[in-house]
Amino acid sequence: MASDTTGTFNYFLAPPDGSRPYTNINADSTTGKHIRNWIEDQHDMHIENVRGKEELYKLDNAGFQYGREAAKHTTSSIVIFDHTIRRRRPGEPDDSPQKRQPVPLVHVDQTTASSIARVHRHLPPTEAPSLLRRRFQVINIWRPISHAAVDWPLALCDFRSVDAKNDLLPVALIYPDREGETYGITYNPNHQWKYMKAMTPEEFVLIKCFDSIQDGSVARLTPHSGFQDPNTPEGTPLRESIELRALVFYD
Repeated sequence: MASDTTGTFNYFLAPPDGSRPYTNINADSTTGKHIRNWIEDQHDMHIENVRGKEELYKLDNAGFQYGREAAKHTTSSIVIFDHTIRRRRPGEPDDSPQKRQPVPLVHVDQTTASSIARVHRHLPPTEAPSLLRRRFQVINIWRPISHAAVDWPLALCDFRSVDAKNDLLPVALIYPDREGETYGITYNPNHQWKYMKAMTPEEFVLIKCFDSIQDGSVARLTPHSGFQDPNTPEGTPLRESIELRALVFYD
């Protein structure tokens, strides 16, 4: 099995006029593309296949962690607040929650502000203040469905290679009824990209989107992106995957 590969990553550039970056989730009905004021910045990057050494990568050092069965935590409580199924459909618009495709952008799903807002949104107002005084995280659980994810796999950037002061670009997400916020990631040649080749439906990866511990002792987050692997054999089944997003509170 081939090991490392390369991929073209779409990073973010802030709007030239200095305005606040935003993405309007109301997609153009013709193209399926969201209306936005930031610029895509493409770079080819080396991606290391970590299969066989995946135990080296943990949520607290790299910001992601691979596994084959659910973790058995006894000192945390978990609130799953949404899920998304993605199926690649070449040439079709990604224009509704029912037609999500792999995301070809380097991003992190939550900022600090939107993570705190998630707690208030999904937990009772009588519980949220006390929960916010504890350590909490936003974790994505991602896994292939139907077949191995050889087509358009998921790449993760080791947090230890991220310059958190300069690489993170807050981007407003404008919904019809509310506003969210994610991090777009600006290009840094020091980024160390990883993936596990041909992940199967029995395998999963935990992706840290936020950690309330931000003193440098643990990874805060993990930039990630789907990418087109140039070594994908012709006729490979198109990628299908599912992801859950969860709030994790620690005692």
